Amino acid sequence: MSKKLVIVESPNKVRSIAGYLGSDFDVEASVGHIRDLAQPSELPAAEKKGPYGKFAVDVEDGFKPYYVINPDKKKTVTQLRKALKEADELYLATDDDREGEAIAWHLLEVLKPKVPVKRMTFTEITREAVGRALENTRELDTDRVDAQETRRILDRLVGYEISPVLWRKVRAGLSAGRVQSVATRLVVERERERMAFTAAGYWGVEAELAVGGGVGQEAQSFTARLATLDGRRVATGRDFDDDGQLRPAAVKAGTVHLHEGGARAVADAVLRSTPQVAEVEEKPYKRRPAAPFTTSTLQQEASRKLRMNPRETMRVAQGLYENGFITYMRTDSTVLSGQAVSAARAQVAELYGPEYVPAKPRLYATRTKGAQEAHEAIRPAGDHFRTPAQVAGELSGSQFRLYELIWKRTVASQMADAVGSTATVRVQVPLMSADGGARDAGLTFRMAGLTASGTVITFRGFLAAYEEGRDADRYDSGSDKDVRLPAMRVGDSLRALGSEAAGHETTPPPRYTEASLVKALEEREIGRPSTYAATMSVIADRGYVDHRGQALVPTWLAFAVTRLLEENFAELVDYDFTASMERDLDRIAAGEEDRVAWLDRFYNGARVQEGADGEAETGARSLSQMLASLGEIDARAVNSIDIGEGLTLRVGRYGPYLEDAEGKRANVPAGIAPDELTVAKARELFERAADDGRELGTDPVTGHTIIAKDGRYGPYVTEVLPEETEAEAGAPAEDGGPRKRTAKKAAKPRTASLFKSMSLATVTLEQALDLLSLPRVVGQDAEGVDITAQNGRYGPYLKKGTDSRSLETEEQLFTVTLEQANELFAQPKRRRGQAAARGPLRELGTDPATGRPVVIKDGRFGPYFTDGETNVTLRRGDDPATVTPERAYELLADKRAKGPAKKRTTTRKTTAKKKTTSARSTRSSRA
Repeated sequence: MSKKLVIVESPNKVRSIAGYLGSDFDVEASVGHIRDLAQPSELPAAEKKGPYGKFAVDVEDGFKPYYVINPDKKKTVTQLRKALKEADELYLATDDDREGEAIAWHLLEVLKPKVPVKRMTFTEITREAVGRALENTRELDTDRVDAQETRRILDRLVGYEISPVLWRKVRAGLSAGRVQSVATRLVVERERERMAFTAAGYWGVEAELAVGGGVGQEAQSFTARLATLDGRRVATGRDFDDDGQLRPAAVKAGTVHLHEGGARAVADAVLRSTPQVAEVEEKPYKRRPAAPFTTSTLQQEASRKLRMNPRETMRVAQGLYENGFITYMRTDSTVLSGQAVSAARAQVAELYGPEYVPAKPRLYATRTKGAQEAHEAIRPAGDHFRTPAQVAGELSGSQFRLYELIWKRTVASQMADAVGSTATVRVQVPLMSADGGARDAGLTFRMAGLTASGTVITFRGFLAAYEEGRDADRYDSGSDKDVRLPAMRVGDSLRALGSEAAGHETTPPPRYTEASLVKALEEREIGRPSTYAATMSVIADRGYVDHRGQALVPTWLAFAVTRLLEENFAELVDYDFTASMERDLDRIAAGEEDRVAWLDRFYNGARVQEGADGEAETGARSLSQMLASLGEIDARAVNSIDIGEGLTLRVGRYGPYLEDAEGKRANVPAGIAPDELTVAKARELFERAADDGRELGTDPVTGHTIIAKDGRYGPYVTEVLPEETEAEAGAPAEDGGPRKRTAKKAAKPRTASLFKSMSLATVTLEQALDLLSLPRVVGQDAEGVDITAQNGRYGPYLKKGTDSRSLETEEQLFTVTLEQANELFAQPKRRRGQAAARGPLRELGTDPATGRPVVIKDGRFGPYFTDGETNVTLRRGDDPATVTPERAYELLADKRAKGPAKKRTTTRKTTAKKKTTSARSTRSSRA
């Protein structure tokens, strides 16, 4: 009986695809790449001295790579070879992108099949999609393979040439990469902008105005903001540059920089005056839905809405794709297939009503250059979408949240516009003796102009399903959506109910988050969206960025690395140059560029040609030219950042430290961001360093000296252990022979961080001994288990076995009693930062079926009934204030009758392990 072998990338796909194809097909997995460029240390001895010795790439002969089978894939290759012997046809069903194409080519090179070979691709794992792929096979796309191989060789050349420079001049173990170095530079440049930023102060006025309120009328109020004085615009944050000065355009336009005195005078004058409506403008409001997800936009939105980092997003998406829930998750395209558009429109009509379905299907054009248009956008799999409720029982928590996000975005993309109206009213207020401040001192303004606006959504359209998130806006003043202004006409007199002057300060540019950094890379066309998750992980793992909440804070190490690259390898961190390399890779993938010629230009440089004027034409330097002109790099200068007033931050082997002109040093705590290290803060750290190593006294129990020190992670106290004397080290053993040296570890001194309420200069011996006594045994519970009070990374807490409870203050470590500790452990455990448990919204009485009291509580997803064991959410239309106890008893009885929800279980397919021998392989020529 004939057998067809299908090779996919992931073992998680095997069972589903095998079920769709039937018994005539044997489905096996390559488990990703089976071979890669060799590490130079892995090369045979004869090759180490040859052209492959430095990079495992022969840069003198067409950039030929030296491939080896990955050690952990040798058994996989043996299994695939065995399966191929029993097949009369081979289908390569790796992913439909450059990486998948390259995996398929490597499989051909290693397996060397003698049976017909077909390339089979699909972007979703459903019966219909797999069936269509089987009927529409194609040949291997060698241009795509060339592009992937070029990228791999390019990264090897850059990494192996530049990283050793970083090891010598900054720190061992660092790495440079084509995309990661540019991403790091973006984060560092943003921090430099924050460090150079000077805040500007300005004042504004807000007034609460009322219309109506006459006989038989109800007064309606609204808030208006001061916009002009005598027709001249009042400055807001956007009018100032990062030096704290009004922008030239604002100065030219005569913008008023209002200060406290003038603002208070205007506020007072508005309150004493009679405002009058000068203009009322109403415009229609329309908002269109966002396009379906690409890889980049999925990573951005998952970061904003689900707090998932790009690596986790791609991991969860990979699982959803492999199990047939979504389409392929590495795509630049926003295009939906005809079946997907029909499915989305049908679901909109079913779930939201026909009025939410636009007259024509929405078509989205992909804006990314070089986008892989053969792919669809990321969407729910199948010709008919399953709702989140239908798949909830089959998915884990993170899988469900991501699927729901993808489903909502896809469905919303085929929904009608949100429409409404935006009203803007301009109010004039005559002023009496309102003086300007600063630049306008001495001027008197006669008329204030106030504005108010509001948008009212009359038809929610796609907003009923989904609204796209936004990154933090530097000048975001809040949304006026759904703010309804009262009806007014030009000439109406208003009443000023209140008027308030308020001071403001401009803010520095916001730090990048992973979402906004991904967006910035994509906008600059740097790298591929499919690689952004790995890039975010690398810059964090290498110590180039720290996370402060969602913000990315560059480390001082990143400053040193970026400076070295900017000063010596400028092209490699140039945004346009890096983007042009990506476009060149796209040209290679399209068959419009020869990979060998391109690599030769990048590494060795273009051949010098004469231009029209007879002059030699020169472009960007090649990698070899950059290295040849490197010269001597001053490592001390590269690792130094000027703070001001003769103070310098230096990036040392064990972390950053400050140094003044006299050579005095001070540690820089890890929690201080670069933009927070001002001259004043640096002086404070030097003052603290003066107390570093201060002796507090002697521990009466051990006799050890106790000292207070300032470390990288803050001030702490520790004990000085006596050193072993030569006499003790050389003392004879008990049998009279020489003492044998042992591998016994040296004793570690006790250490403890200072409480936040303590300082290095004032901490006493008594306080230090208390700190060093931690953890403190509070007592034992009823079962005899010790309860201890400890200070941890996230603050003070109590511990009992594997259970723990947070304490509110560090001082409680010494004061909490056993009774108080038992009370804390009797309460449900709360997430960090979670508020204490709130009481019930309403008590309903005793359930006659169970005898347990039933109450209504407010939960994460809304109010719910509970009897302490069974919970059930209130149904739509049930008001917590008026719902009857009988209704609660009924819903709880229904929930108990259904029993607990079944958990999804999975089984993992295992394969027998077989021995294999390693194989050496180099890239063969392709026609």
